[in-house]
Amino acid sequence: MPVDETLSTYSDWCYGAAVGVYVLAMVFSLIEQAFGRRTTVATRARVLVGAGAPAELDESAASDEPVETEEPAGRGRAERFGRMSVSLIVLGALLHLSALALRGLATGRVPWSNMYEFGATLSLTAVVTWLVLLRRFPIRHLSVWVLLPVILLMFLGGVVLYSTAAPVQPALQSYWLVIHVFSIALGSGMVLVPGVVSVLYLVKTRKPEWATRLPDANVLDQVAYRTTVFAFPIYTAGVIFGAIWAESAWGRFWGWDPKETVAFIAWVVYAAYLHSRATAGWRGGRAAVINIVAFAMMVFNLFFINLVVAGLHSYANG
Repeated sequence: MPVDETLSTYSDWCYGAAVGVYVLAMVFSLIEQAFGRRTTVATRARVLVGAGAPAELDESAASDEPVETEEPAGRGRAERFGRMSVSLIVLGALLHLSALALRGLATGRVPWSNMYEFGATLSLTAVVTWLVLLRRFPIRHLSVWVLLPVILLMFLGGVVLYSTAAPVQPALQSYWLVIHVFSIALGSGMVLVPGVVSVLYLVKTRKPEWATRLPDANVLDQVAYRTTVFAFPIYTAGVIFGAIWAESAWGRFWGWDPKETVAFIAWVVYAAYLHSRATAGWRGGRAAVINIVAFAMMVFNLFFINLVVAGLHSYANG
């Protein structure tokens, strides 16, 4: 199928516009993070209950540390910037989705067949995951920290990893491309959020002065854990689908290719994180460190293994 250059151009424009909107949303979120109002100790229990903690929390849940929560509508310029930031994130996500849809229409295939498209799909998943979490947790002013890696990933995709719209390579002409790569992109995009939140948890527990504006540590812990619980089965399915595709394409389910190996190591670390939470009752710093290590393995696999190390998956670089 010939490539529709007009749709491909529109896709690139939407991609660039999405990056610009995300940058503006990050700036607005940074304003709220820097100048948003703090709450008193009395509000601490309400924040924890709103994040899923037991309703029986009493004064023992309070501490001398102020906690920032959402202010009532119309109170403070910083909060208005925060609400505008969320609106811009939604707009950016729509432009982002349009870029992927137009790319797919231009090429007549699914728009996650190379590193540029895979990164775009992954980053859109991270943004949508964040928007869902914003409806459940009082963490709006943390958008700056989630948008930062998304913008960096999209910038690298548009500048370093960009590939012109073209038909899929023969090695990738399989329905498993739709299933395997999409599930890996979904799982990887979702775990970007708990990876960032776990880093913020460690910062929060070390109590630098600026960390008083971060949500309560228990809220951060819950966000990281619940998102990982949801993302892990999707990532697991992606690994299994990849093994099935490998058997169909290469005659074996597993060959310890560098990408396969690192993906499996990341899976083991995430499994250890969830297992330690469920059986050993690990909370807090130790669990956050494990989650960060798992996320670091995902980033290592995405960039170093894909772009530097030669392997059977190297054709995905194009």
